[in-house]
Amino acid sequence: MSGERGLAEQAKAWPFEEARKLVARYAESPPEKGYVLLETGYGPSGLPHIGTFGEVVRTTMVRQAFQRLSDIPTRLFCFSDDMDGLRKVPDNVPNKEMVRSYLGMPLTRIPDPFGSHESFGHHNNSRLRGFLDSFGFEYEFQSSSEWYASGRFDKALLRVLECYDEVMAVMLPSLRAERQQSYSAFLPISPKTGRVLQVPLQEVKPASGTVVFRDEDGTLTEVPVTGGHCKLQWKPDWGMRWYALGVDYEMSGKDLIDSVKLAGRICRILGAPPPEGFNYELFLDEQGQKISKSKGNGLSVEEWLSYGPPESLSLFMYQKPRAAKRLYFDVIPRAVDDYLSFLESYAEEAPERRLENPAWHIHNGAPPRESAQLSFSLLLNLASACNTDDPAVLWGFISRHAPQARPGQDPLLDKLVPYAIAFYRDFVLPNKRYRLPDARERAALEDLVAALRALPAGCDGETIQNQVYEVGKRHGFEPLRAWFKACYEVLFGQEQGPRLGSFVALYGVTETIALIEDALAGAFAAQPV
Repeated sequence: MSGERGLAEQAKAWPFEEARKLVARYAESPPEKGYVLLETGYGPSGLPHIGTFGEVVRTTMVRQAFQRLSDIPTRLFCFSDDMDGLRKVPDNVPNKEMVRSYLGMPLTRIPDPFGSHESFGHHNNSRLRGFLDSFGFEYEFQSSSEWYASGRFDKALLRVLECYDEVMAVMLPSLRAERQQSYSAFLPISPKTGRVLQVPLQEVKPASGTVVFRDEDGTLTEVPVTGGHCKLQWKPDWGMRWYALGVDYEMSGKDLIDSVKLAGRICRILGAPPPEGFNYELFLDEQGQKISKSKGNGLSVEEWLSYGPPESLSLFMYQKPRAAKRLYFDVIPRAVDDYLSFLESYAEEAPERRLENPAWHIHNGAPPRESAQLSFSLLLNLASACNTDDPAVLWGFISRHAPQARPGQDPLLDKLVPYAIAFYRDFVLPNKRYRLPDARERAALEDLVAALRALPAGCDGETIQNQVYEVGKRHGFEPLRAWFKACYEVLFGQEQGPRLGSFVALYGVTETIALIEDALAGAFAAQPV
């Protein structure tokens, strides 16, 4: 452990850089609560999406890094703000009219539009926990509704009441003039309608622990701020939670930089230092727009896991957290192949390099010693060339290329083949657009057939690739990528494709020659583009 700790202290991977902030936080003495608390927050007004889950993946990586740097125990709270009042009906839920009739109600008091849980909040919380469990995360789920109703927040809420004027002095300058007139840090819950009310307070009574407001029917009403009768606006709520729980680390999106600053100031007013953390960039959808829980315009966890293994999603979250990235189906194959490459290289790396390898962070320092033998993109193109969604057909080619690989005996390939078939069926096949070659391309493809026939048996992919290069050069393709693009469009019906040498070695020289001859005969495309 001491050797690993020494390496960890020098590691430059971003989770170690973040973890060192926590080490410095308790350099003088350990936390009084006996552990370091990391937190992720979740607003369950819409169905869970990958952007939300990224916080848990990344925070877990920081936690794992800290565990290599310190002996202080750690806990991870996944906190759901499920007591928030629903402000609008999400686009991606059924029974919208029913949900609309509960606008303003806490999410845990709205019937589940899916009909499977006791409330809409419980349904979305369940989806969140399902994601976390599918990754094997070690975490403790926390519900805002339960904390407020059980009284566990009571002491902190009374503290906010004591410091009410100071809290308001932090919040009001951040609001528009019109909003300042109606803003209150406390949101009373109407005893008559059960709605979370956005109303100004008529009176604040720290001595009695109550607030006075006008209910929806205009009656002057007094309620305690404790016991779930009120909740806090989300920024004061965030700062209060940091204070109440003693949160040491929480990351958030770039769009919340100002909110983090406000919540931090409130946390200090209440009497505790705000947590460490950093701001990550946002994920973008296919159109380059920010993904949104309510719009449902990002990928769901289930969608990603239909086409790639969980580790590929973890890698996507690990890579460049401070850079905005498109999060759409077409990023999955690259993420899978990148994961396979990092896993392959890990076993051969020096100990200090391993801590920089994403595979270390994905597998908490113990990546499996596995090799897929084939890239995911190559499997996709094999399925494309074979025009098949039958795993047995793919395995026939795989076993010829790698005789030791057999279904049921190669865990990594066993996982990848169904993913490749699913991705091919849903995204490659519907978009195939074959074309006939022009005169120069036809001559070059006929020359490629002759070159392949002349190859000695058992040629490796690199030798075949060199022949493909030479054919392109002989026929004047400049740049050469125009030659490869032509091959992909004519042979595969796609603008991009595999490294041809590797593909031919896998698919077979004889089979590739037949594929080219079929394409030249017009078997795939009736008209040139």
